[in-house]
Amino acid sequence: MTDLLDTQSRVWKALADTNRLRIITLLQGGELCACKLLETVHIGQPTLSHHMKILCDSGLVIPRKEGKWVHYSLNTVLFKQAAQYLLACTEQK
Repeated sequence: MTDLLDTQSRVWKALADTNRLRIITLLQGGELCACKLLETVHIGQPTLSHHMKILCDSGLVIPRKEGKWVHYSLNTVLFKQAAQYLLACTEQK
C-alpha cells in the first residue's frame, strides 16, 4: 500500500505544473525528442531538463537515448493506474 501511495504522490506532484502538463499534452501525439519539445514549449534547455527529470523520475515519461538526443514517450501504464486511483477515490464504500 505504501508503494502505491508513494507512486501516486510522485505522479500528482509531477502533474502539478503547467509546463509539465504542456509537455505531456505534446507527448500524447507520440514520442518526441528534446529538440522538438524545446521548439514547441518555448522554455530554455535547462528548464526543459528540469521538467523532464521530474517527469521521468515520477515514471510518467520514459526516456530513450539516441546519439546525442533523448527521445521521450508517455508511460501509458502509469497514466492508467493514476486514472484508476482517482476513480477509486470517488467510489462509495
